[in-house]
Amino acid sequence: MANHAILNNVDHKHLRIVTARGAEYGDAVMSALTFPAEFRDLQACYPIVFARDDDGSFTPLALLGFEQGENLFLGPDGWDAPVIPLTVERQPFLIGRGGEELQVHVDMDHPRVRTGGPEGEPVFLTYGGTSEYLERISSVLRTIHEGLEASRGFTAALRELDLLESFVLDVELDDGARHQLAGFWTVAEERLQALAPDQLAALHRAGYLQAIYMQVASLSQFRNLIARRNRADAARNAQSVQAALHHAAGR
Repeated sequence: MANHAILNNVDHKHLRIVTARGAEYGDAVMSALTFPAEFRDLQACYPIVFARDDDGSFTPLALLGFEQGENLFLGPDGWDAPVIPLTVERQPFLIGRGGEELQVHVDMDHPRVRTGGPEGEPVFLTYGGTSEYLERISSVLRTIHEGLEASRGFTAALRELDLLESFVLDVELDDGARHQLAGFWTVAEERLQALAPDQLAALHRAGYLQAIYMQVASLSQFRNLIARRNRADAARNAQSVQAALHHAAGR
């Protein structure tokens, strides 16, 4: 359960944050929330799709795996990709509000948090100043806040032009197992190509057109995601065989 506190250099003067990547730090997630300004960076690594919310609105997500709790970018050496989604990087921090003012909050129960000892990055300097790490996190949080605000207008424009369609991805793995990815939405390319020039110009003026094309381009990363799943399955199978042989040899 989250235990959020407003970050300050008195109560949290000894606070340190583990920045290594791993399932034990909460990184074993299937997807990460994203926003249009981040699409250009993320599309080189992850498929970007949309999830439909209960109120009919849409939220863009970077897919990291095919099922809940699966992050195919986690390996023995940490996160195996040059770019990490900002909503993952910001953990365990988040933005809160104190009236009209934005505040940095920290989840004190997050597995990355350390309140004593040398492990992790210091949040504050010895005499209370902000560390380079905290400056980076503050920048990340501002970018996320602004990006999520802008994302509402972006997805509203896609809905207005009927540019979102649901899709189903059937996946056959190297070991013959079949999986189906469903429940997500993507940009409807045929409808996009059929837009009138004035509609395309309006999307361009709003700053949405590049993000649309980045989302479409990101779908090619499904091949990479499937390859990662095949490698992960092969490694698990090899470990199982090795364990069975070791057990048999010890009998």
